Amino acid sequence: MTASAFRSSVSAAPRALARWLLMVAALVFCMVVVGGITRLTESGLSITQWKPITGAIPPLTHEQWLEAFRLYQQIPEYREINQGMSLGDFQFIFFWEWVHRLLGRLIGLAFALPLLWFAWKKAIPAGYGWRLIALLALGGLQGAIGWWMVESGLSARTDVSHYRLAVHLLTALFIMGGLIWTALDLRALARHPAARPARLRPFALVVLAALLVQLMFGAFTAGLNAGYVSNSWPLMNDHLVPEGISWAGSLWATVSSDPYLVHFIHRWWAWVAAILLLMLARRAKQAGQPGASVALNAAVGGQIILGIATVLSGIALPLAVLHQAMGALVVASTAWAAHAIGRRRL
Repeated sequence: MTASAFRSSVSAAPRALARWLLMVAALVFCMVVVGGITRLTESGLSITQWKPITGAIPPLTHEQWLEAFRLYQQIPEYREINQGMSLGDFQFIFFWEWVHRLLGRLIGLAFALPLLWFAWKKAIPAGYGWRLIALLALGGLQGAIGWWMVESGLSARTDVSHYRLAVHLLTALFIMGGLIWTALDLRALARHPAARPARLRPFALVVLAALLVQLMFGAFTAGLNAGYVSNSWPLMNDHLVPEGISWAGSLWATVSSDPYLVHFIHRWWAWVAAILLLMLARRAKQAGQPGASVALNAAVGGQIILGIATVLSGIALPLAVLHQAMGALVVASTAWAAHAIGRRRL
């Protein structure tokens, strides 16, 4: 075997693994988008049971649809908000929740089956097996978190807990970022067998923490329907600090649960996060990764525009969905840029 042929055979497995992980990351992105649609259409409580295997098949007969509708009619959301809903309207919200769960099952199979194949072929490079198993475990945990979230809205509430919604969204985005980071490590390994995994630099950690806060308050905004409290920008109902904030209870309860304050924080913390993200993009360019810099700059700029447009539209569904989708792209490009500045020189 020639030296070039040997290098090609050594790099083939990491390159294939990287392509696979990026494909799974794309599926997670799709699931985040569908999750946004599910939330915005108030579809998340339409399926009141968790059946990981048999639940993949939707109702197929009229009688099965009536039974699913009957179960939905027993929860507070129907009794207090959707009383009198038609079967057709129920089928619409059922569809989005079913697609969301189906994507979750598809992602599980798209990750687990190739992982078993690569493990059987002994194609997983040393040091990466534990990381892939951790990502698989996180995916399984995410399914449980999803049901934990739905369960919060089935008995005493008319919607899901916004805290649990935040955990569900942030876990999905963390998994997507982990998939991208690992894929980038593997691509570097495919280019050079001596390449080592990138490090998470202190500055990147600060940027990720700021982005985490912004994403968390974005989830709170969605869960509390806080976007509807003001459709003006930059002022909120003619005030910089909106009227209507209720300071009753603990400071955390107010900061995390008052719709006016949650919207206010999400609106203005965005600029802190944006400045730090743009600084990260500049460092990525200096590290020799202009693609990561361009992607992050474009995602941040697009997200700011979409956020303002969503508010001014009164939370129009297409704009709100695009806003969540662009948020996921911000996470993806941040992972790319953070990886770029954390690459180790050979």
